[in-house]
Amino acid sequence: MANEHTIRELSHEDRTFDPPPDFAAQANVTAEEYTKAEEDRIGFWAEKAQRISWETPFDEVLDWSEAPFAKWYIGGKLNAAYNCVDRHVEAGLGDRVAYYFEGEGGDTRVITYADLQREVSKTANALVELGVKAGDRVALYMPMIPETVFAMLACARIGAPHTVIFGGFSDRAIADRVEDCGVEIVITADGGYRRGKTNALKATVDKALQDLPQVRNVVVVQRTGQEVNWDDDRDIWWHDLVDRQSETHDLEFFDAEHPLYIMYSSGTTGKPKGIMHTTGGYLVGTSYTHWAVFDIKPETDIFWTAADIGWVTGHSYIVYGPLANGTTSVLYEGTPDTPHRGRWWEIVEKYGVTVLYCAPTSIRTFMRWGRDIPAKYDMSTLRLLGSVGEPINPEAWMWYREHIGGNNCPIVDTWWQTENGSILISPLPGVTSTKPGAAMRALPGIVADIYDEQGQPVEPGSGGYLVITEPWPAMLRTLWGDEERYKKTYWSQYPGVYFAGDGAKYDRDGDIWVLGRVDDVLNVSGHRMSTAEIESALVAHSMVAEAAVVGAQDETTGQAIEAFVILRESAKDRDDAVQQLRDHVRASIGPIATPRAIMVVPDLPKTRSGKIMRRLLKDVAENREIGDVTTLADASVMDAIQEEMRARQKS
Repeated sequence: MANEHTIRELSHEDRTFDPPPDFAAQANVTAEEYTKAEEDRIGFWAEKAQRISWETPFDEVLDWSEAPFAKWYIGGKLNAAYNCVDRHVEAGLGDRVAYYFEGEGGDTRVITYADLQREVSKTANALVELGVKAGDRVALYMPMIPETVFAMLACARIGAPHTVIFGGFSDRAIADRVEDCGVEIVITADGGYRRGKTNALKATVDKALQDLPQVRNVVVVQRTGQEVNWDDDRDIWWHDLVDRQSETHDLEFFDAEHPLYIMYSSGTTGKPKGIMHTTGGYLVGTSYTHWAVFDIKPETDIFWTAADIGWVTGHSYIVYGPLANGTTSVLYEGTPDTPHRGRWWEIVEKYGVTVLYCAPTSIRTFMRWGRDIPAKYDMSTLRLLGSVGEPINPEAWMWYREHIGGNNCPIVDTWWQTENGSILISPLPGVTSTKPGAAMRALPGIVADIYDEQGQPVEPGSGGYLVITEPWPAMLRTLWGDEERYKKTYWSQYPGVYFAGDGAKYDRDGDIWVLGRVDDVLNVSGHRMSTAEIESALVAHSMVAEAAVVGAQDETTGQAIEAFVILRESAKDRDDAVQQLRDHVRASIGPIATPRAIMVVPDLPKTRSGKIMRRLLKDVAENREIGDVTTLADASVMDAIQEEMRARQKS
């Protein structure tokens, strides 16, 4: 039994899957990698730094003397865009495809590394014409189109840190980020496509900038052709500015610790946190993990990260990691269900995708739609599957393996965060015998542990707080303009140890299972339990497609378990569904985990990145006014859930 300082283990997974022998025989990384890193961690990261090109070699690998402010590859100089583009062209790979772009409506573009070099150089020259200098910040509010990549790399090329603002954020969110970052140049588009409709972007930027006269120029990509308001003194079309530029650009090299980008993450205080990543360590971390975790063979693989560039997954594994490794990637603008629910699998078949990296939420959505849809497509080219963004429940993992991977693709369930920059915990696909739902162990060169509230490592079979005890190359360096908040947010709970709010457990074998945010840990009658494990028990039932669990205040138990479930099509007429599910959880985990209530809902509130907004469900469970819904992909979902709650209360 866990004590009050640890999270109780509710379940155990006995299924394991060894790497296919033919996969293991040709894998990039062997078990020896762990040994090398354990024997000399700093030397290990010095060796991995040789994956990228340095104009000036570094003198020292790590300076941790002013912890928690790290410096990696001290004295080294490099350019991120050179590493992602120019060096591949110089190596004779200009004709290799960098991106197969697939628009939501079916328009396509094939962009080679030579094309990328030309377009990035032109965009860099355009920014220089607008007066952008090294160190100036540039904001991007754009759809998933090639120009977004061109703009990011152009910023990197001239040493101007970019801040990419997710294309679903509101004008207030844009204004907060532009103001905090001191942005004077914004790049956007007239609009983008989403579920067959045009989504206005420039109009949102216009509203955001009403009280921000410091923004000198707004550069606008013409994507949809929709009408936009125009300020002749400020606004300029991308094609008017970029197309007239020279196709060559003389780049300069920057210190390894030169800021590469700032990515904002919502803060609990209401003020967004500007997470700053620098150049050298970030490129080492993303290029190595992309190569090792996804077993990338740049000559033959077609890699697809099905995420948005506006999130860190897109930065690290659509742009910087794959391009640093000279990889061919798919860049897809649209949603999984437009114009039909087989769209993703159509793309896999069309381009011969070999490695697919996506969110568990997407996988659970595909489960709900049914296995018959992917079965219509030839996905035999797939050789590796990955998941990212939140813990994946075992049943979704198994469905992914069987119906997408044909029971033959290793699955890498990856854990990392915006702050981490690159993957920190994951199976190595040619080495690890995986368990459905487990992140398994820290990657070579990463030192992770699970602590109780007193800062003591927990034993196998117990849970607690996931921490990283040694610095790593791609780590955030600070919060933009707020060093005290950086120290307090990430380094204060356990002095000198990184903690960013996730819970985890060691199973009885000592493997790591990530349980999600510690805010999602319940305390029921003194038992600390993870919502993720209760959700997994629910989804393991054949009637359930998706589930979300939250804790609601309860006078007797402190917190009570409230579950929201989406039933599969075949179970929607079952009158006994709720009782069956309560009994199932009781039998699977025990009486303590039985939900006080289970509400059957048509959908769950999700952001456009696919994350379930549990705080809104908590508002419903506790009969509070519903909080901000502006980041939801479909705000009407909350109306439907509230209607269900009112109907339940009447009955």
